[in-house]
Amino acid sequence: MHELILQLADRGAILANVGGKGASLARLVDAGLPVPGGFHVTTSAYARFVAENDLQPAIVEAVRAVSAAEPSGLETASRTIADLFARAPMPTDIADAIGRAYAALPGQEPPVAVRSSGTAEDLPELSFAGQQETFLNVHGVAAVLEAVKRCWASLWAARAIAYRAQHGVDQSSVSLAVVVQLLVPADAAGVLFTANPVSGMRAEAMVTATWGLGEAIVSSTVTPDTLMLDKGSGRVVDRQTADKQVMTVRTESGTEERSTPDSLRRAPVLSDAQAANLTRLGAQIEALYGMPMDIEWALHNGSFAILQARPITALPPEPVPPIEWKLPKPGGSYARASIIELLPEPLTPLFGTLGVREINLAYRRLGNALFKGTSFFSEPLVVLINDYAYYDIAFTPRQTLLLVVQMPSFGKFLLSTAERRWKHEARPKYAAVVAHWQAQNLDALPSRELLRGVREIFTVAMDHYIYTVQGGILPAAYMSEAVFTWFYEKFVRRGNDPPALSFVLGFDSLPIRADKSLYDLAQWCIARPAVAGLLSATSSDQLAAWLLDGVHAPAEDWPDFHARFAEHLARFGHAIYDLDFAKPTPADDPRPLLETLKLLVQGRGSDPHQRQHEATFRREQAVRMVAGRLRGWRRATFHRLLNWAQRYAPLREDALGDTGLGWPLLRRMLLLLGARLTSAGAIRRPEDIFWLAEDEVSQLATELDLGASHVADLTHFVHERNVRIRAESVHTPPPSLPPKPKFAGLDFSRWLPARAEEQVGNTIKGLGASPGTVTATARVLRGPEDFGQMQPGDVLVAAITTPAWTPLFALAAAVVTDVGGPLSHSSIVAREYAVPAVLGTGVATRRIRSGDRITVDGTTGVVTLATDSGA
Repeated sequence: MHELILQLADRGAILANVGGKGASLARLVDAGLPVPGGFHVTTSAYARFVAENDLQPAIVEAVRAVSAAEPSGLETASRTIADLFARAPMPTDIADAIGRAYAALPGQEPPVAVRSSGTAEDLPELSFAGQQETFLNVHGVAAVLEAVKRCWASLWAARAIAYRAQHGVDQSSVSLAVVVQLLVPADAAGVLFTANPVSGMRAEAMVTATWGLGEAIVSSTVTPDTLMLDKGSGRVVDRQTADKQVMTVRTESGTEERSTPDSLRRAPVLSDAQAANLTRLGAQIEALYGMPMDIEWALHNGSFAILQARPITALPPEPVPPIEWKLPKPGGSYARASIIELLPEPLTPLFGTLGVREINLAYRRLGNALFKGTSFFSEPLVVLINDYAYYDIAFTPRQTLLLVVQMPSFGKFLLSTAERRWKHEARPKYAAVVAHWQAQNLDALPSRELLRGVREIFTVAMDHYIYTVQGGILPAAYMSEAVFTWFYEKFVRRGNDPPALSFVLGFDSLPIRADKSLYDLAQWCIARPAVAGLLSATSSDQLAAWLLDGVHAPAEDWPDFHARFAEHLARFGHAIYDLDFAKPTPADDPRPLLETLKLLVQGRGSDPHQRQHEATFRREQAVRMVAGRLRGWRRATFHRLLNWAQRYAPLREDALGDTGLGWPLLRRMLLLLGARLTSAGAIRRPEDIFWLAEDEVSQLATELDLGASHVADLTHFVHERNVRIRAESVHTPPPSLPPKPKFAGLDFSRWLPARAEEQVGNTIKGLGASPGTVTATARVLRGPEDFGQMQPGDVLVAAITTPAWTPLFALAAAVVTDVGGPLSHSSIVAREYAVPAVLGTGVATRRIRSGDRITVDGTTGVVTLATDSGA
């Protein structure tokens, strides 16, 4: 049986069983924020109450024909359901569980707040604020039980039914939890917005405040004080002190509104210092959620309590602040290409220091190997401009001369040894280092040793990628396909012959094997109705919690499913969404993968086995048809070039797919170190370690190993950097600085994505990477956290896709990216899936909005918007 009661900070308190408000409060308590104590009455208790009293048929019947446009019908349905709840008895076991939890609270029959918490509320896109009831100053078990029942009934208040109808929420799928918390005897209360809800400015916070309990603000019976603050400094920049004529106060039986004493009516509720302290709490909560928040607070005896926090809905777009793309070196040339395609966003501080340093060291080792006896990369090759990674391609005359002189010899070395170096040297060495650290008892390792392990894993990963993948496999793949295509088009192809692309598709590779593995798992689930039903009816948050915590979920065959899913993650869970190791992999966070699996279980998505079989058949048929008529040097050259291209086509995806082989372990080591820093007071959460610089982490690790129980508090640095990088992320980084950079004396811009200022009107131009034309609904995905938004038949629009995005290609009608070219991962997989692709647009994720109808022409490389968004 599912638990009826959970403690407020219970790890199992998630949206599915404690609702949006409850899940948020649990998260706040776990983060150490000042939240009044209490407990959750879970959705299981609501379901038991409804089931034991057989209320569901009557509820469904009451709301079956209601319309948001007919208030009288809504009120009738609501009154009918409220009467059902009022007359239904509370099951004994639920009453006993609530009674025990209430008795465990401090004090004799303490006053509590009993708040509704819906499973479809307090979400970034829909708040449902005020749709269900809250009861304040409730005393005694009997009153608490009655308040819980009234909260449950409020799920079916007329306004709640109408709101769900307006937003397309299935009325039969909703449920309700209840939060019971100690009541704060507030001297003052109000709301804090961690962004300006009027202007959208994220650097500003707005506080509303009134005397007494906050219900007067919620019910709009009082005009509160309003303060605007600079969020970074906590400085009050504007204050409007209102005439607060009424206030909500406690009474023996609940609350009531009374006239505010004359001495308080026009008096400021909060001092500047108090407002600054409250804003600092808000900044912590915003950092915890990674988005602007709407926070209810109370003040008692000079101390703040947080009553609830939810994302701000309908927040205006933030005015984009100006940003200067200043060259690190006057007269320099910089470009975003190659490995930087795997770093589409501003870098977190730890990757921007430790990660970029190791990348530059790997390039230096590559330069030393190719140009023996010289230090070719004496200066860092990768630099940061507004926290975005760029290549410094302003080579000196000496470097340019070395390139020209040595190009033939080291080009031959890179291409001729690429497969051997990857298969027999780099990949085995990488795997061995990962296996070595996996065998360690990480919990017992000193902090400096953990950091050493992180550096060693990342070092070997970059040698794997830069020296053998980028320095061999990728150029070999690019060149082999390009040379074969040139020869085929010039000397072989006739009018009705298949395109050159047909000859290099249908091969097995790591992303394709991962796709087939997930599809096979979905087919296994379909054959087991209990597992398939559970997957369809359960949120990915809940499923991920069960899988990661090893919980036996309530379904037959679940242990077998758990084992199969774990095996899939063990084989393919290291695929990266982003090279920045602050970003989780599927092994760390399987929710995006579960979203795709759920769609496949519903029969939505294509069969990768059939798709590969068809591509293989077309390839083999094309080879037979074309090669059969060739003779002499054309036949010999055709086969030689074809074998070269076909050998490297799957190797490219295998090599790219293994780039993140050590990422799950590397992240686990960093998060373990982050947990130690959290315990020592340096940061608020283990994940905050990614917002520290390498030298800071190194210094803190040393202090921990020397026995320090408390270290310097760096939380303010974490917040400031978070704010800075969020502000930078709204900008589109120029693909090159200046607009026409020179590489070895050549204009490099033609190989880069389009610049934002070049994209005007209702068309977006890019590179045609996979042929065909499709008109469909766009789905703009910023990262794996958005995977659940993707629906079959959508156009996948993203900054870039890596092998970890491959499952979405089975759902996509077409693909559009900001970054990439004809031989990037997006292009290769799009062609394997036979969907049109336009890459390297530079601005697709800025100009296109989810829900837009767009036409993608992968042949000409043009995306046409139904209307110009003007973004």
